[in-house]
Amino acid sequence: MQAPRIANIADQLTLHGKQRPTQLAIVHGERTLDYRALDFEVNRRAARLQDLGVTPGAVVGIALQDSIEHLLMLYGVARVGGVILPLDCRWMDFEKRRVTEHFEPALVLVEPGAAIDGVRCIESGADWLAQLGRAEEQRQYLDGDRALVMSLSSGTTGRPKGPVLSHTQLVRRFHMHWVDLGFSSSARYFNATPLYFGGGRTFCISTLYAGGTVVLCPPPFAPAQLAAEVARTAATITFLVPTLLRRLLECDATTLAPLRGLKTLICSGSALTAQERQQIRERICPNFLEYYASTEGGGVSALPPADQLRFGESVGRPAFSVEVHVVDDRDRPVPPGVVGRIRYRGPAVADGFFGDPDASKESFRDGWFYPGDLGMLNDEGYLFLKGRSKDMIIRGGINIYPLEIEVTLMGHAAVLEAAVVGWPSREFNEEIAAFVIRRGAVEESELVALCRTSLAPYKVPRRVFFVDELPRTSLGKVLKAALTARLDPL
Repeated sequence: MQAPRIANIADQLTLHGKQRPTQLAIVHGERTLDYRALDFEVNRRAARLQDLGVTPGAVVGIALQDSIEHLLMLYGVARVGGVILPLDCRWMDFEKRRVTEHFEPALVLVEPGAAIDGVRCIESGADWLAQLGRAEEQRQYLDGDRALVMSLSSGTTGRPKGPVLSHTQLVRRFHMHWVDLGFSSSARYFNATPLYFGGGRTFCISTLYAGGTVVLCPPPFAPAQLAAEVARTAATITFLVPTLLRRLLECDATTLAPLRGLKTLICSGSALTAQERQQIRERICPNFLEYYASTEGGGVSALPPADQLRFGESVGRPAFSVEVHVVDDRDRPVPPGVVGRIRYRGPAVADGFFGDPDASKESFRDGWFYPGDLGMLNDEGYLFLKGRSKDMIIRGGINIYPLEIEVTLMGHAAVLEAAVVGWPSREFNEEIAAFVIRRGAVEESELVALCRTSLAPYKVPRRVFFVDELPRTSLGKVLKAALTARLDPL
């Protein structure tokens, strides 16, 4: 019996081009593309990549702005059988070189004038478009479940790591989007995050695979501009990071009105507090869903609105087709209510890091992926995050989870955001330092007093430092090591 054919994800665009040719595929400002044009443009780019010598399995970097061209190239590389290497066009040149030296792409598509020293680059300007016009349209492309995309899971800090997903694994992530998150062929997905960012990129590819519409609204923008664009484009679903949601909560009801009509508002990236979730449901969108996910494994769990009312501090139950464990240091599952290391497995989880067997052995073991997060399951299967294992503070031999202190601080009306880190100490090994962004008037003594009334004495911060902003990765996550570096040892 012949083995079933493994389809290239770009095959679906060809099907859409025949069956729903005039269906709106992409909107960016005043420019639009239907599915007939989308399939045609993707195939032209795949043909040009072949002419440039890109063969199946070759790594192709994409360092473009958040544009229709960016989406076309994602599917163009997929069509030709290449492996997508996302690069942030906002990085400095030395950051791009560091990543390209590690992954050795066959070529990188860049914005005009943004070539990377020592790397074969193709600029996406007028010459590129003219070359596309001369590319043959009818080509043969190989099938097979080959590598498709890798996302940098450590950005430009530490050694670059690229978890690799195949065509089939990415499609299994799409299944999760359709089952748990509300994506469908009728969805109008509003993308307000950089396409370099794994969440927004994957949601865009997923929407086009399903035959829906992608609306691009690239940052930066004011919250009022975002809300107005949601209204103009009749978007039905969007994904926003916590930092942006906190900015939206500062807006008035009139500004936020267009967001209330969304069928689904998804948040991922870092955990929100129960109070923030309540405010988001009440002021921004009642159909708010929190999604715990990772670059390497995709979705882990989802917490819809009804479950937020019952378990406001949880990140939800495991997502479709995902199995989640909390284990001890010997990889043995622990009972409900006990904190341990999170591990999970499923058909959408990557198999390892590209060209990095040592890092793969550390995070991928016996079919499980270990994201480095600490958590706890309750007896109903809801998962509660306790922070990153590397961020855990050990004070006088006692394990302290920063997230618990951060949630306490952010419960104060004048605190916009908080980050808690270990402060090197000769006496206790580590003390606790908190960095806080204020939204109103509050003094350090008031926040310390709040912690004293809400937490055990050993969890109370030694100091609270007020800052205007927190150091972040390009994906918006707080760089806690940079905060610790500001502290002189006690």
